[in-house]
Amino acid sequence: MNFCLSQGSPTSYPSTLTWPRIFNHFLYTLRANLYASSSSLNAFESTNCYITSQTSPTSPCKTLQKMNKFELVFIPMPGMGHLVSTVEMATLLVTRDPRLSITMLGMKMPFDSKASEYIQSLSESLSNNPSIRLIVLPELPVPKDSKDLLLKVLLDSYKPHVKEAVSSLLTNPLAGFVLDMFTTSMVDVAKELGVPSYVYYTSSAAYLAFNLHLEEIYRQKNSNEAVNPQFKNPDFDLRVSSLIHPIPSKVIPGIFFMEKGAVWIYEETKRLRTEMKGILINTFEELESRVICSLSSDSSLNLPPLYSIGPILHLNNNKIEGTDRADVLKWLDEQPPSSVVFLCFGSRGSFEKGQVEEIAEGLERSGVRFVWTLRKPPPKEVFQDPTDYTDFKDILPEGFLDRTAEVGRVIGWAPQVEILGHPATGGFVSHCGWNSTLESLWHGVPMATWPIYAEQQFNAYEMVVELGLAVEITVEYRKEGAGDEPRAVSGEEIEKGIRKLMEEDSEVRMKVKGLSEESRRCVMEGGSSYVSMGKFIEDV
Repeated sequence: MNFCLSQGSPTSYPSTLTWPRIFNHFLYTLRANLYASSSSLNAFESTNCYITSQTSPTSPCKTLQKMNKFELVFIPMPGMGHLVSTVEMATLLVTRDPRLSITMLGMKMPFDSKASEYIQSLSESLSNNPSIRLIVLPELPVPKDSKDLLLKVLLDSYKPHVKEAVSSLLTNPLAGFVLDMFTTSMVDVAKELGVPSYVYYTSSAAYLAFNLHLEEIYRQKNSNEAVNPQFKNPDFDLRVSSLIHPIPSKVIPGIFFMEKGAVWIYEETKRLRTEMKGILINTFEELESRVICSLSSDSSLNLPPLYSIGPILHLNNNKIEGTDRADVLKWLDEQPPSSVVFLCFGSRGSFEKGQVEEIAEGLERSGVRFVWTLRKPPPKEVFQDPTDYTDFKDILPEGFLDRTAEVGRVIGWAPQVEILGHPATGGFVSHCGWNSTLESLWHGVPMATWPIYAEQQFNAYEMVVELGLAVEITVEYRKEGAGDEPRAVSGEEIEKGIRKLMEEDSEVRMKVKGLSEESRRCVMEGGSSYVSMGKFIEDV
């Protein structure tokens, strides 16, 4: 296939655009248009052409230079939400620009078996992708008698292994590291290798603003005592300049109530300002325009360039085989449009018997059709993911399954993306993980908030109060670890929240439908996130 330029002068382009940049944009566009056809794409890639600054706009195609590959090293946080999003972002990058090659370094943590299994499966799924490869680093023993935060110690212990892997295995010129918001300490390795680092921020821009604000207070006082004690006051509200509403202490993530955890987060956040060349955020301007504008324009923060490149979604990640999946999708096919509420609480979401009974009562009293993902909590004081029940009758109120057989389904692990994308689904009771939040917006399904751990309380508050894009069941529910016993949410509260969520013409539903269209437009050619991704590629 030949790609020849017309002999005309590019007078229609602004003078600030160089001819190579114009032609390279043309190649990106052409490649995107050909992507649906594998034969055309292969023909395009076989040319290995890329225009250089020395090439004349009127010169024939033979002056195009051979395209040189360059390498980015990705070091994601070994947690499911971070891994899945990072792999999808890497895939989008190499699809967008054939010059890019990506090496992902996988770390297995002893306390997250599901993430370790996913890393192992990636080794197989990426084996046929010439532009992305995964190197699984050796699993390291849990340090004993450490006085520091366990996760911090484990990540630090991986530094020599990261350096060895990068130094010995890369074949293309190294352009930089792309780190997770929790692996920014790996910038030390990048510095030793003489390359820049970028960070992929897998949470919201609002949460980034919140973290930067706390880090600023900590930095000014050089003490966590200036920050932490205020959070323990239930009436305390934190003012963050980038946000409209103050943040109440009840939605501040639990890690900030821990001395070592809080200080670690402040140190990691400081690196974003002082040691990163850019911050990629899994959000889009149309969703968080105010906070993105505020962060980008506030020179006092000394932030590197921000790239809003979301929503980054893995829309094919729930092709789960089995009876449950087939049954629930078949049942959904038989339900009226937007009539079913979907309850799902993430990979670590589970409840004790008393709370399960309250959920069952609320669902039954609401009369709404439902699909409910119900999982078994791990044993007390054991840090592991929930598992599936052998028999739901062991945990549900007597007769509940019989009474709701015509209007609902209770299942184990759920094909979340498929259910959210089904026309029958009209509402989502969610733990408010950021990936799930973006998925609900993408599919135009409004959420009712029920956070459980990590930054989910903050996400719930942002969606309900700051953005008006969700209905509240609770925003302060918190179950950070094994043995936690939060306040039970009553069946009456659950019923009320579900009824409000499923209102047909509510303001929240209309706003979410509008954001669904915006989220799809922004990743298309010319959209805000498409352009932002292009800027990142150009800057690298």
